[in-house]
Amino acid sequence: MIPQYKPLINYQDIKEEISAYLDEGDGFLTEYKKTDEFEKKLQKFTGIKHCIIVNNGTISLSLALLAVGVKPGDDVIVPALSMIATANAVKLIGANPVFIDIKLNTGTLDISKTEEYCKLNSVSAIVYVSLNGWYDSEVNCLTEYAPIVEDNAQSFGSKFVDFYNGDPDVIKYVGNGPNVGSFSFSMPKIITTGQGGCITTNDDEMASKIRKLKDFGRVGGGVDIHDSFGINSKFTEMQAITGLSQMKDIDDRIHNKKRIYNKYKSILNSYPYVHMFDINTDVICPWFIDIYVSHRNELKQYLMDKGIKTREVYPPIPSQIIYSTNSDIPNSLSLSQKGLWLPSSMDITDETIEHICETIKTFYK
Repeated sequence: MIPQYKPLINYQDIKEEISAYLDEGDGFLTEYKKTDEFEKKLQKFTGIKHCIIVNNGTISLSLALLAVGVKPGDDVIVPALSMIATANAVKLIGANPVFIDIKLNTGTLDISKTEEYCKLNSVSAIVYVSLNGWYDSEVNCLTEYAPIVEDNAQSFGSKFVDFYNGDPDVIKYVGNGPNVGSFSFSMPKIITTGQGGCITTNDDEMASKIRKLKDFGRVGGGVDIHDSFGINSKFTEMQAITGLSQMKDIDDRIHNKKRIYNKYKSILNSYPYVHMFDINTDVICPWFIDIYVSHRNELKQYLMDKGIKTREVYPPIPSQIIYSTNSDIPNSLSLSQKGLWLPSSMDITDETIEHICETIKTFYK
């Protein structure tokens, strides 16, 4: 059976590193030196000034929203097509998600529709999801309406052209813009620590606020004086060691994600029954490989019968029972009903990709 995804983990390396850590005898297990080292590795790789590790990607979004000033009862814009955690992070802090449709050619938040809404309504924040690695630099024009919190859970390794600072020749890693960002390190991500996430910012004051939010609102580490609200969303040293192991070959991981997309694209691009987004892998690092097809459910079952696992693209969040709204989201509905994520493990071979593509073609024949 070909899995839709499995993580690429060097278990032997992690065993050795954890064993060495335990042999030192002064390990704290909770976040300490290794977590600090992991944060610094992330900062150095991405060029982002502050990468603040937390226990998962949903909490990182909630803390980022609190840090930019979102309060209970406030309205927050959320793209209609995303993993449900994006809206749940808003709901978790008592705010209200307002769903805006996405663009058909990228799957990301429709910026013009967002502008139209913001001109007529007050919102406290805008959550921008760089879905499947795709980042639209134009999102930064929305900062005039509300702070932007970037849900970059699926886009570690993607880059963007920094039009925001007026220089189209400056290319930076996603998360290194004028906003507050969030990454996830859950199982399917390019870097996984089982569970985990981090908040990114280049603003010193914002970073200080976030560090207090994740540590009970303490005025300083280990000091039981609290001058602001906070929760416990700390990391562990075991997770940090796991993340550090994967940072050793992060360039290869990103290269493989791009290789996989380009291989699928080279075979399926001209095939009339399959649509793929046109991704520039010079800047975008895809998370999963997504295709958009007719008879999606039948294709999914056919591939399963042939030993190929796939995964349906998310249902629009407003269509989920827990949110169930009458939002005007035709693009989100269209992509959701046609979208299928193909096998995208980082060590998948070109030969396996060729086999999957030929099986898809056989289905449509």
